[in-house]
Order: sequence, then C-alpha cells, then structure tokens
Amino acid sequence: MTDHKLLTPEAVPAYLAATPALAAVVDPEAIASVAEIGDGNMNLVFVVKDERGRGLVLKQSLPHARSDPGWPITRDRSRREAVLLTEHFRLDSEHVPAVYSYDADNHVLAIEDLSDHRVWRGELIAGRVHDYAAEELGRYVARTGFGTSVFGMHVPDKRQLVSSTVNAELTEITEDLVFTEPYIEHEHNSFLPGLAPDVAALRADRRLIREIGLAKIAFIDNTQSLLHGDLHTGSVFVRAEGRSVRAFDPEFGAFGPTGFDLGAVWANLVLAAARAEALGEQSRADQILRLPAVLLDAFEEEYRRLWPSRVDPRVYPDEVLEDVLASIKLDSAVYAAAKAIRRIIGFAKVADIETLEPEAREGAARGVLRAARALAVERHDDPSPVALSLLTGQILAESARR
Repeated sequence: MTDHKLLTPEAVPAYLAATPALAAVVDPEAIASVAEIGDGNMNLVFVVKDERGRGLVLKQSLPHARSDPGWPITRDRSRREAVLLTEHFRLDSEHVPAVYSYDADNHVLAIEDLSDHRVWRGELIAGRVHDYAAEELGRYVARTGFGTSVFGMHVPDKRQLVSSTVNAELTEITEDLVFTEPYIEHEHNSFLPGLAPDVAALRADRRLIREIGLAKIAFIDNTQSLLHGDLHTGSVFVRAEGRSVRAFDPEFGAFGPTGFDLGAVWANLVLAAARAEALGEQSRADQILRLPAVLLDAFEEEYRRLWPSRVDPRVYPDEVLEDVLASIKLDSAVYAAAKAIRRIIGFAKVADIETLEPEAREGAARGVLRAARALAVERHDDPSPVALSLLTGQILAESARR
C-alpha cells in the first residue's frame, strides 16, 4: 500500500504481507478475522487475528475528524504517538501496549493486541469496578512521570524528547476543550436545559475561573514530564486476571504537568461515582470515590521508590522531592476539576452520564459540576484526596437526591 489510501478490512491482509515487521507477528496468508473496532473521532482501528490465534492492532490516523470532515487534523500525530508509546514502554512495559511498527508513509501504527482486556469505562458502567486499576495507574504515571522528568533524564536528552513530541495541534485542542470553551458561549458546548442556571453560575464564579486559568497556563508552559495526555477510563484496558492494566490511545500526549494525567483519571472516577449515585448505588459510589486516594498514594509510593535513582542529585535533595510531590498532587485536583467540567458542558460527553435517564442525568451532571468546583477551589484548604473525595461524595449524593 504505497498510495496513502485509508485501510479497509479487505486491504489489511495485503498490507500485512507488504510489511515484513508485521508478517512476523501474524501470518498474512492465514488471516482469520479483521474487525474494525474504532468508534473514535480521528482514527481507523482494526484488530487482526490469524488462524493460530496471534493478533495485532492497526491504528491509522484520519486526515480529519469523522464528525466534521471540514475539521482537518494533522496525521503526523500517529508518529508522535509511536514515539510516546515507545518511550513509555521503555519506562513501564507493564502498563502500555508494545509497538510493533510505525509506517510513516501511511500513518499506520501497529501495536499489541489486548482483546483479552476490557475498557475500564465500560466495566465501571456495568458495575465492575476493578479497584486495582487505580493503584496500577498510579504506578504508571509515577514511572513515566519520573522517567521523563529532570530526575529521570539528563537535560540534553530531555530537551531532544520534548522537541520530538511537540504536539501543537492536539494540545491546542486540549487547551480549548478543557480550559476555555466550557467557560464561554461556544458551538462545541451542549448541556441539559435544566443545567442552564448551574452553567451560568459556574461561568460567573471568579474563584473557579482563576483556578482554571492558572491551570491552563501551567499546562501550556510546564514541560515536567511526557504525558499520556488523555488518560480517562475510556483509554484504559483492564483484565482482572493478573491485575492487568494498560493505558492506550495517547495521541494527545506531549510534555506537560505530571498532575494532568492523574487529574484525568480522578475526573473520570468522579463521573463514574456520579452515575452510581444517580442509580441509587451508594456503596458502589463510595467504593469508586476511595480510588482517587489509592491512585495518588500509589503514585507517591512509586515516585519515592524511584527517587534514589535520579540522574543528578547535586541540587535535588530530599526536600525537593517533598515539594515536587506536594505540587503534583495539588495540581491533580484542579486538572480533575477541569476534565470533569468539560465532560458535562463541552465537546465529547461520556457514557457514564449520557446513558442515564434524563431526570437522573440532570442530577448527576449537576453534582459533577459542583464537585469539580470544590476540587478546584477547596484543594487549597485541604489537598488530601481523602478529604476532597469525601466532599465530592457529599455533593454527588445531595445533587442526586434533588
């Protein structure tokens, strides 16, 4: 395939046969199935199996958003994703899929098949929490966050990696969708009519807007570590057997504040808890709201374990570690707030909320907005994830009962 066409299920076997690195992974002469599974907005995704049961995934970037062919998106994002996955795999092969090849001519990334896993969001919606996933993701963010920081890399090497993973177009989308559009009138926004007073109050809340504005500045300016960039429960595979957790689909990845990835997970746990509350599942909501603390505790434990291996300890004594950890954890709360608010007001809603009946959905969405506001503002009084999650639980429960 040399004419830069988009893949189809019918074209996949020939593509594999023409790509030696992939012919060694699956047998292109004995393909049993090719399933297109991508339901995202920017990619074609195929799961390929041969007759011996071996598999791989092909992900091809589209030149535009599926939802809006007039919205062009750089296809070079697949190259950056390959670089990011390779770097994250080097630091933590336990929590990311292996990369088999990257075809720059056709913007096709070939990665490990994880068909024996399930998407965490779907599992949460089905009532299967997989508590262990929060702990595993905490370790993942610690390993990649430390390993691509000034503590894990010599500065010239880090600067080269920052340069090779610049993701201007997609990070601008994050800046707009997460930090700007929900707080203004914008065509991407939509919400239930009953939420109009809540949205108006949120947009008029100067304390909240200040926190979001400062968080946006840090997201743009801070190259602390190489982020996954979109670490929500829909981009995490889980499998109870072996407590397997894999983060995938990091095409929004770039260097940024480490707390952004932690906050993304936290936000989606709030959304999952809001759903449980709306369904009257109080115990499950409580179970889910214990996970942000598990996430951050695991992150801190792993970061501390890695600290003695820092590449240049000359001016990084242990006191620096304490300040860095405190800052990352504080950041994670405001990024959780921004990511949660975006899912209620802005573009790209989540099934946790959208599949609720309208009456229950309004209470759940209102609870998320109010809980997010508390995460952004109240974190300065008590940054403990336990305290903030208790407050979140109270707000979600009250909103669900209204």
